[in-house]
Amino acid sequence: METSDLTNSQPKSSAKDKPLPKINLLTMFRLGLFQMGLGILAVLTLGVLNRVMIAELAIPATITAGTLAVAQFVAPARIWFGQRSDAKPLFNHHRTGYVWIGAACFTLILSLAVQVIWQLGNIVQAAGGWVWTTQTYGWTALLALVMAFYGIAVCSSSTPFFTLLVDISDEDNRGKLIGIVWSMMTVGIAVGGISSKILLSRLENIDASIEVLRSSISWLFIVVPAIVFGLALVATFGVEKKYSRYTSRSIIADREDQITLGRALKILTASRQTGLFFTFLVVMSISLFMQEAVLEPYGGEVFGMSVPQTSLLNTYWGMGMLMSLSATGFFIVPRLGKRKTTELGCATVAICFVLIILSGFIGNAGLFQGSLVLFGLATGVTTTGALSLMLDLTAAETAGTFVGAWGLAQALARGVAVVSGGVVLDVGRALFNNLVLAYGTVFGLQAVGMILAIWFLSRVNVREFRDNAKQAIAVVMENDLD
Repeated sequence: METSDLTNSQPKSSAKDKPLPKINLLTMFRLGLFQMGLGILAVLTLGVLNRVMIAELAIPATITAGTLAVAQFVAPARIWFGQRSDAKPLFNHHRTGYVWIGAACFTLILSLAVQVIWQLGNIVQAAGGWVWTTQTYGWTALLALVMAFYGIAVCSSSTPFFTLLVDISDEDNRGKLIGIVWSMMTVGIAVGGISSKILLSRLENIDASIEVLRSSISWLFIVVPAIVFGLALVATFGVEKKYSRYTSRSIIADREDQITLGRALKILTASRQTGLFFTFLVVMSISLFMQEAVLEPYGGEVFGMSVPQTSLLNTYWGMGMLMSLSATGFFIVPRLGKRKTTELGCATVAICFVLIILSGFIGNAGLFQGSLVLFGLATGVTTTGALSLMLDLTAAETAGTFVGAWGLAQALARGVAVVSGGVVLDVGRALFNNLVLAYGTVFGLQAVGMILAIWFLSRVNVREFRDNAKQAIAVVMENDLD
């Protein structure tokens, strides 16, 4: 999530004569359509593609997760696009032009990625299994390159979009805007799962041939990205022109998109407490997202679910997360406090992974699906608690830098998580003949990771953080200026 602290200079005379209107609730939800589109595409990439590559095309989980995660590892590119949108307007707008061009690019590139995957799958099937040859090396490298371009295109669109949210909002309504827009991504995950199940209905309850599978998936990856591009246009059309305060803000202090990777790392290690807190966030993020590369294949190989059925798995935990996001902030945090809320969420997530493993051993698909709903609820509690705690511990004058550094760390942690999930699954397959044990290695490691995250969080001293972190970060920033 991209936010920043803005220091306003004296507004221009035109801004005085014609005060800009406040953004209304309807426009906030309209902007959320862009984020909803990203949620839908997340289902396609980490919900449908990973299942097809691992379970149907027999591409190793390590290769699948590694190539798909490349899109996360190019996250530092968002720094450049953020700075570019500040300095170079496109189509007479600082943000909207970048959002539209980026959206057009990532929707087209995702459709291209599917075609590369089919070529790689054809080679694997012709060889009777995965064998490293010149062809597999070449197509794997090409797929990784395509996913890198996909990630860059997402960065080129999403960074200016989140900066637009800052430009059009004020201190008194920015929190509400960010909350609504971010929640819409979870809605997108649920919608993506449902729409994928509907559009892939040809694959339901049949032993689909590779030709039927290919035509159905290819059609899905043409229709849905086109819809997402339309959502991006509807979400942002006319918003910047009507509401943006960018031209009346001559000084932008420590915008998150101006943080270099080196500077972010300095901030993360500025004091013992910042290091502990961000270690907790990284461990928590990795432990939450390792399942992204293996959840749908688990449903397919262990429970015998079809591709449409496994695409719906994202909806179960997505709906659970959506229900808990706002409920946690209104009811749980005020009663338990931010730290205990986060610890409760982490512990519940660990229990969910144990239940997911248990459901596999007893072959109970209902328990599996129910565990995913509980996982979504627990993820919402964990995320809300951690974000609230981070903002609570951050000095106001360094909030943009701090949140920006966390955003970059989270993106990289998520990439590591996706790759790790695939690698651990392949290791589990090598160690165990039992599929549940192989997949259980991933889920079990996630449960251990969540307990480890609680340990790191318990060592964060709030008083010491407040006393020392602000001063340590200020020293880092002053050294950069010098």
